Amino acid sequence: MFDSSDYKISDGHKKHFFYIMKSTYQSVFILFFSIISISLFAQEPDQDKKKDGSGFAGPDQVERQLKDDYEAKESFLKLRFLQPYFDFKNKLKENSGFSFGLDYTGAYFAANKSLGLNDAGSGMIRLYGSWELTGRGGKNTGALVSKIEHRHKYGAIPVVALGSELGYIGAIEPTFNDEGFRMTNFYWRQRVWQGRIVFIAGLLDPADYLDVYMLASPWQHFTNLTFSTGSSAMYIPNDASLGVAVAGYITNHIYALVSLDDNNSNPTEPFKSFETFFSKHQYYKSAEIGWVSSKERQFFDNIHITYWHSDGSEETSSPSGWGLNFSATWYVQDKFMPFLRGGYAEDANTMLQKSVSAGCAYQAVPGGHLLGAAINWGEINESTYGQDLDNQITMEVFYRMQVTTEFAITPDVQYLINPALNTDVTSIFLWGVRGRIVL
Repeated sequence: MFDSSDYKISDGHKKHFFYIMKSTYQSVFILFFSIISISLFAQEPDQDKKKDGSGFAGPDQVERQLKDDYEAKESFLKLRFLQPYFDFKNKLKENSGFSFGLDYTGAYFAANKSLGLNDAGSGMIRLYGSWELTGRGGKNTGALVSKIEHRHKYGAIPVVALGSELGYIGAIEPTFNDEGFRMTNFYWRQRVWQGRIVFIAGLLDPADYLDVYMLASPWQHFTNLTFSTGSSAMYIPNDASLGVAVAGYITNHIYALVSLDDNNSNPTEPFKSFETFFSKHQYYKSAEIGWVSSKERQFFDNIHITYWHSDGSEETSSPSGWGLNFSATWYVQDKFMPFLRGGYAEDANTMLQKSVSAGCAYQAVPGGHLLGAAINWGEINESTYGQDLDNQITMEVFYRMQVTTEFAITPDVQYLINPALNTDVTSIFLWGVRGRIVL
C-alpha cells in the first residue's frame, strides 16, 4: 500500500493529489475495461446488414437529426417549390460528405394556476452539420460534427422557468431558455471495426448518448423533462462539455457505452471547457449496458441500465452524487412505441430522487403524425430542496402534426398533481403548443 508519510509532501498537495488520482483512476478503469471487453468479444458484423448512419445516438444527436430531416414525411401539404433547395443539399452530401440542417422551433405554454406568472414563450434557431472526412462510402467513417444555436424568450420568462412559477419541481421544455448564442457540439466521431465501435471526442452534449430512447427530444416529442433523458433523476452536465465517449457491441444483441465529461462546461463560453477540464478536476462519468433485438433496431427495441457519477460542479453549484437509470422500449408493429423508464439519484442536485415513467406513442406510418401519452411518479430529492416534500405525479399528452414535410406543429397538454412547492393547490392544468420548421 502507498503510505504518504514516507514522502515529504504538504497536506494541501496530498489532498489535491489523492483527489485527482481517485477521480482519474475511476474513470480510466471504466473506460479501459469496457474497451477491452468490447474488443475481445466483438464479432464480425453481418456483411449484408444495412449500415446504421446514426449509431449509438439519441434523436437530437446531429447525425440522427439529419437522417430524420432527410427522410420522407407523411404530411398534409407538399411544398414542392423547396425541392431544388433540398436537391442541392443532397448533391452536396453526395459530392463532399457535408450535410447540414437549419431549424427554428418556438413554444408557448400557459397554466390555469400559478404562484407567479402563468405563461411563458421561447424560441431557438439551430444550425447543425456533419462533415464526413475519412472513410466515406465505407463503415469506418470519421466525421466532424457541430451545432450552434440562439435561444431566446418571447415574454417575461422562457418556458424552462415556468415550472418554478407554478411551484412544480420539474422542467417544461428543459432546453427552451434564453441563453442567447451558444455552442452545443463540436467533436470528432470515428467508427472502427466495420462500424461496430464508435468513438466521439470534443465538445459534447451528454444527452446525445446517455439513456437514449426514441421519444426523448424536447423539439419533437414529450416536452416535460420527466419523459426525457434521465427522467428528472439524473444529473447531466451542460452542453459543450469537453469529453470522450466510447460505445460498441459485445455481442450482436448486447452493447456497452462509457463516457467521461467535464462538469464545468458553459455552452455560452464553450472553449472554456478545455481549461476547466484540466484545472477543476470535476468530472462526470457514465457507463451503460443494454440489450437490443438487433443492431439495426437499437433505437427502437432497447433495454438498458445506465450508471452515472458526478464529482460536483463549481459552474452549477452542485455537489457530488451518483445514480442509476433504467429504460425499456419496444417498437410494436412499427406503429406502437410503449416504454417504461425510471431512475434513482443520490444527491447531485437532481430534481427527483426516485422516478418512474410509463407511456406509449402511436404513429400510423413512419414519418407521419405522432400521438404520445405518458405518466410519471416522482419522489422529490430531499438533499436538493432541504425538506421532505410530497411526491408529484405528472401526465402529458401531445399530438405532433406534420403540416408539411418541413413544418410540424404539436399541441400539448399536461396535468400536474401535488406540485411540491405549491401547497395551495392539489393540481395544475397546463397547455401549450410547439412549432418546428426545418430547412
